[in-house]
Amino acid sequence: MKKVTGIGGVFFKCKDPKATTEWYQKHLGLETNPYGATFEWYESPDSTTKAQTQWTPFAEDSKYFNKDFMINYRVENLEALVEELLKEGVTIVDKIETYDYGKFVHILDEEGNKIQLWEPIGC
Repeated sequence: MKKVTGIGGVFFKCKDPKATTEWYQKHLGLETNPYGATFEWYESPDSTTKAQTQWTPFAEDSKYFNKDFMINYRVENLEALVEELLKEGVTIVDKIETYDYGKFVHILDEEGNKIQLWEPIGC
């Protein structure tokens, strides 16, 4: 069973997410949106399948993740993966949530880092 298929996003905490986003836009040319920046690319081997990686600064007091950063991993078949992870004793933090752009769940690694798993829909 294929598990992680790529990096879905990089999220980090900072004092002022709006100012940080504006700095990256001005100095590094990121095309930003209210959620940060979205990098689009094409999946291999099917070069017609569009994919994306999200970059987002969060407020430093955000409770969305417990460290200064959180990685979002792209996966296939999130439900089956969660079942397998449960059998392997991995801590599942919450229930799978579905939005129009994908399904999400959070897990903890062996050091307690919160990780987000994302099964994209219609990317």
